[in-house]
Parts: sequence; structure tokens; C-alpha cells
Amino acid sequence: MLRAMPLPPLSDTIAAIATARGAAAIGIVRLSGPRSMDIAARLFRPHSGRGTATLKPGTFSVGRFSVNGETVDEGLLLVFGEGRSYTGEQAVEMQVHGGSAVLRRLLDACLAEGARQAGPGEFTLRAYLSGRLDLAQAESVLAIIHAEGEMGRRIAATGLTGELSRRLDELQTKLTRVYASLQAQLDYPDEGVPEAEFREPLLAASDEIGKLLASAGAGRIASRGARLALAGRPNSGKSSLLNALLGFERSLVSDTPGTTRDYLEALLEIDGIPVTLVDTAGLRETDDEIESQGVAASRRIAGTADLVLVVLDPLQDSPDDPRTIALLEGIPVDRRLVIQSKADLSAKPVCDAVHLMLSSVTGSGVAELRAELAARLLGDVPDSGLWLSVERHAEALGKTLTLLNRALEVPEDLAALDLAEALDELASITGRTDVSAETLEHIFANFCVGK
Repeated sequence: MLRAMPLPPLSDTIAAIATARGAAAIGIVRLSGPRSMDIAARLFRPHSGRGTATLKPGTFSVGRFSVNGETVDEGLLLVFGEGRSYTGEQAVEMQVHGGSAVLRRLLDACLAEGARQAGPGEFTLRAYLSGRLDLAQAESVLAIIHAEGEMGRRIAATGLTGELSRRLDELQTKLTRVYASLQAQLDYPDEGVPEAEFREPLLAASDEIGKLLASAGAGRIASRGARLALAGRPNSGKSSLLNALLGFERSLVSDTPGTTRDYLEALLEIDGIPVTLVDTAGLRETDDEIESQGVAASRRIAGTADLVLVVLDPLQDSPDDPRTIALLEGIPVDRRLVIQSKADLSAKPVCDAVHLMLSSVTGSGVAELRAELAARLLGDVPDSGLWLSVERHAEALGKTLTLLNRALEVPEDLAALDLAEALDELASITGRTDVSAETLEHIFANFCVGK
């Protein structure tokens, strides 16, 4: 049940362009609401010669879209019945050629016939309010739209199937039984709650939530991508390494120190993870004003990157060199991966911090580096088949875990209060409890118009 909140009206008919801007083979204008079919009938004439009144839910027709007698385009009209559409309402889709002028003309015609321009995510909001999707599934819709890598797509698709909701519903059922036992104990305070009805299920639930939370960091990385910085002294091989990872020459390589004066970004995918690789200016003291600005930017980028690839050069780095020591000490151990370049020139590690040796010239060690990057970015994730990728879900589960752990430490009458709050936190993820206006506004405001 929803709290009173400024929801958009649900009795009207909404319309929006549902495909991305720009020229394309196909574009879609979507209508949802009680007047969808009536509005479509004013704009569409089937080639069969039969009226649109003969079109049944679950069917489509080829025909001509016209406004005031002028042909706008030819295409398909798809009809969805109430309870069988994405929103759960009567809905139609007009599929035409994907020119922006065509789509804008059709949308304007729908609005002129009485439809209202849909807001961001309003179709999915209606799907949630009609019970077609729960809140976790609705957020998975957004995640699958924004997924840039294969792993992010898989995580979002798992959420879209309702697997996370099913797992949370099972947890909620178990915790509700514990809560019922605690409530019953209030009538018989001398008996207490048996271990099998209190501590054991709470410990099991805490363990399962802990495993889900352990996947949150990797889930965020897989969904939003990772930012990797290449750091090292000039001519250490950073640009060559970037080119080797990309498989083509993206960064200029030169024997002249200070060639890279500004940072350079390149996109790639490593084991399904979208990665932004940043080649930074070589770290050294310089009197060149432009290069010194690049060095300062390199230090800032290294400070915010998810992982820093520290590239050591066997020809100029050594374990007792103050510059090498400063380079290594400037980056926390848990955020760095030390790579020694030019393995074709020297196969001896320059210091104990070297994790992997490679040669951008011969390609040796590059495949091993890609595998190591994937392992370091994802970490030690429990093999549960379900990863958290939405910050709101992780935050709610973190609060739930705190409440369950506290319930195990306090008297049973107080444990019931903690457990009731924990149940509310779990239910807030799927929307099976009161959902605040701020939560819904935050979630659906991030959607594009038309979804």
C-alpha cells in the first residue's frame, strides 16, 4: 500500500517516443491508458480496408498513419489489451520509420487528440502500480537500459526475472515466522522462544544477507564500469600497454620523455566489465608548465580510480630508487596492481612489489593481465548466481543485517521491534510495503521518457 504522494494521474492516456533520438530503421510512439485505441483509430488506417475497431488485443496491422488527411508514414500498429501490456493498461505502439520528424509529428498528433506527454519512467511506474512489476524489477529495467557491458546486462536480466525478489520474499517469510514466535512469546513470557525458532533462522538469514552484500561492490563495478589509471615514470611503457590492451594504436608512443602531457581515455571490455582505461602523464618533476599540469592531473586521477596499474620500467626503476619508492608508496596497496613492462628486455623483477611481468611488444603477459584485472575488480564474490548492483538495495540490506544482528543480542521483547523494522527494510526493496514519494521520485526520475 502506498503512502499519500503526488502521483501523476492514472486515469488519463499518456504518450511518448519510446526509441532513441536519431535516424533509424524503426521508431516507436507508445500510448498507454483508456483512450489509447481511440486515439490510434483517429490516426491509423489499415491497408486491409477494415476499420481499426476490428483490431483485437494481441494483434497488429499494417497501414498508413495520417494527420488531417496528410500521410505521415506507413507502418505497424500493435494493440495490447488491459492486463496484457507492459503497463498493465490498454496500450498501443505505432511502429514507423525512425526519423525524428516522423516521430515528433505522430507524438504531437497524439497529444492534440487528448493524450498527455509521459514523464520520465512513467510507463514503468504504471507497470509497478498495476502489479506487473515490483520495485526491484522496475529498477532492473533501468539497469538493463544502461548496461554497457555483458556482465552488467546479465545482472540486470537476473533482476528483471524477479530472482532477487523471490530470494527476498523467502527471507521475509522466514523472518515473519520468527516474528510470529516472538509475538506469541509475549503471552507466555516464562517459556521463551526455542532456539530453532529464533536464533537458528536469524543466523541463517544473516548469513544469506551477508553473501548478497558481499556481491554489491562487484555488482556496482560490473554495472557502471570501472576506471583504471596507468601510472608510472615517463617512458615506462604506459602508452604501449594501453595500446596492447586495446588491440590497436590509440596512444602515441615515443622515446622522448614527457610525450603524454595530458591524460587520454580509452574504452574497452574485460570479461564483460566495461572499463575506462586512462593513460596519464609520466610522473616526474619538470619545469615545463604544461607537462607539470599533466603530472598533477595524473595524481588526481590515480587518487580516484577504482584500480591503478603501476607500470615499472626495468631499465630505469630499481627498489632503492627514491622515485620508485615514492611511486609505490603514493598508491594504497589495495588499489594498485604493479606491472613490470619490457619483459622482452629484462625478465628479472625490479622489486618484490611486482605482481606481473609483460611485454607490449611481444604480447606476452597481456592475456594474464586481463584475467588478473577481472579478478581484482570483481573480488572474491560468493558464487550465488545473484549479485546486487543497485545502491538502494545494498543500503536496505545493510540496515536489515544490522537489525538482525542487534535482535540476536537484546532481550526477546526488544528483538521483536528490531525484527519488525528489518521486515520493513526488506519489503522496501520490492515495494511490498509503504513506499515514500521521495523513493519513487528518485527511482523513476532516472528513467528516460518513453520507458
